[in-house]
Amino acid sequence: MKGLTEEKLTSFSRFRVTSADTDMYARVRLGAIVNYLIQSAIDSADRLGFGYGGIREQNLFWVLSRLTVELDRPLKWYESLEVETWPKNVERILYLRDFILRDEKGGIAGRATSGWLAVDIETRRMKKIDGLHAGFFDHLKDKHAIEVPPEKLFPVEGGETNEIKPVYFDIDLNGHVTTTRYVDWMMDMLSPGFHRNNYPRKLSVNIMKETLPGESILLGYRQCSDKEFLYEGINSNKGTNAFRAYTGF
Repeated sequence: MKGLTEEKLTSFSRFRVTSADTDMYARVRLGAIVNYLIQSAIDSADRLGFGYGGIREQNLFWVLSRLTVELDRPLKWYESLEVETWPKNVERILYLRDFILRDEKGGIAGRATSGWLAVDIETRRMKKIDGLHAGFFDHLKDKHAIEVPPEKLFPVEGGETNEIKPVYFDIDLNGHVTTTRYVDWMMDMLSPGFHRNNYPRKLSVNIMKETLPGESILLGYRQCSDKEFLYEGINSNKGTNAFRAYTGF
């Protein structure tokens, strides 16, 4: 597409780590990191014209489908950070986006890659966005924060389970449980003692089916090594898989 440059397609969003973003050891929560990424993606899409309002005209909304995050160090309370993000490519109906997290000195604190779906508001089916040239989304296909695509995860067998009933503030403006809450629930499965001595280095999440108000999640997790865990959330009402995830510490 004529006039597209890396500078035009790359967005920068600034955040400050507040006490509400941290764990009991003043380190930023993994769920808060995911929130920074989502908010920076919203900022970028809005600026480029295919954000919440832009695709709402086509009766669509964005859904995060896959996310892989790699963290180099924990950010702390009072620290400032900047998230660089850009639309990277399209694989069939999955819109890829990458991120780089930098601390206030410009050092890289983490990287992420993600896949998003455009979903019809009424039918809840995936669609392609009309009216934007394909080059808009693949112009930076060779610019990577993480070179491999966001990870596809597989069913989790065995392990412990816990039933979770989402409440009002677990639901976002699209009417379903927001991804950050899934991540918070996963972290709650691990003991405070484990968190005291360990901090997440990698997260992968696959969102399979939305969880609606009034539905419950049977969250299972299995420890596959000293510092690696697999998770799977099953919708108790529908018997369908809501999400799968992996964390490495």
